[in-house]
Amino acid sequence: MINKVTGKIIPIRDNVLVTDMEFGERKIGMFVLPSDDGKSEGVRHRWGRVWAIGPDQEDVEIGEWILIEHGRWTRTVEFENEDGTISEVRMVDSDAILMSTDEKPEQIYRSLS
Repeated sequence: MINKVTGKIIPIRDNVLVTDMEFGERKIGMFVLPSDDGKSEGVRHRWGRVWAIGPDQEDVEIGEWILIEHGRWTRTVEFENEDGTISEVRMVDSDAILMSTDEKPEQIYRSLS
């Protein structure tokens, strides 16, 4: 069950909220890999784009892509944006952030998992 939230979400302390985590099928080069979510091969780090940060967060900025240790994120909360679009938001464990980059990574996590 996915929770739905409207209004404003403001993380507290050093919390980090992300969107754009990939759980479905993936494309690596010209190959399409089926979804591995919920399977043993799905145990891997994942990238997410920082959507919001708490006032004490000093390590990442909104808009950056961060690599998060496997399973160190919450379930999805659907957030309705002002323009009516829906964002799937998750909170991540700040201690589980492994690295960050300004541009969307192209499957480089495969060698890190």
